[in-house]
Amino acid sequence: MDNTEELKDQAALLEEKKAKSFWYADWSFPIIVGIMSAAVFAGTHMYVTYGVGAFNEVSIVAMLKAGLDGGSYGAAAAFGASFLFARILEGSLVGILDLGGSILTGIGIGIPAIFLSMGIHAPIDNFAASLLTGTVLGLLVGGVIILIRKFTINQANSTFGADVMMGAGNSSGRFLGPLIILSATAASIPIGIGATLGALVFYIWKKPIAGGAILGAMILGALFPVALK
Repeated sequence: MDNTEELKDQAALLEEKKAKSFWYADWSFPIIVGIMSAAVFAGTHMYVTYGVGAFNEVSIVAMLKAGLDGGSYGAAAAFGASFLFARILEGSLVGILDLGGSILTGIGIGIPAIFLSMGIHAPIDNFAASLLTGTVLGLLVGGVIILIRKFTINQANSTFGADVMMGAGNSSGRFLGPLIILSATAASIPIGIGATLGALVFYIWKKPIAGGAILGAMILGALFPVALK
């Protein structure tokens, strides 16, 4: 009986520590998202300014590059913004924020494309402004997720379609492999060969070919770098 009471006291003490801990607090979540978003948005600034530094897949960055070259940011803006909106809802229900869809694609590609399409260049052209903009956007995204969660999932014990939502991205990700290979081939022939060989190795290994294509492109890209203008 004494052991049971002691275990209950220890569990209560642990819960109390969690409630006071920065890593378990709801208010710390927007801060963490803000820090990551600042880095990603600054990476987009580096890409727009110097041609390197974007935090995303080759195929998605190619959408932004197409806008920079041709002046039409519709594809990057629509794709990135839709990903961001979907991941905000998913994060609220699941309790896990998908960084690739929300921060890398949404904040790193979608929102900069929207800014550029509106003729707003200051947050992207200036490094300090990009850090500040990314921080504010991350705080907003994290705050919205916590706010939605307070009024939805916290009121029940079920996560509804969370299992389906968490598997959707993994299932659709297998179709990115061919797009990555095409993008790598467009960059240079050695990088394209590396992406193809990497995808082949991962296919034989029965792993997603997108990962192999990225690794193969990175390895041969390091050996045969593309000259930047």
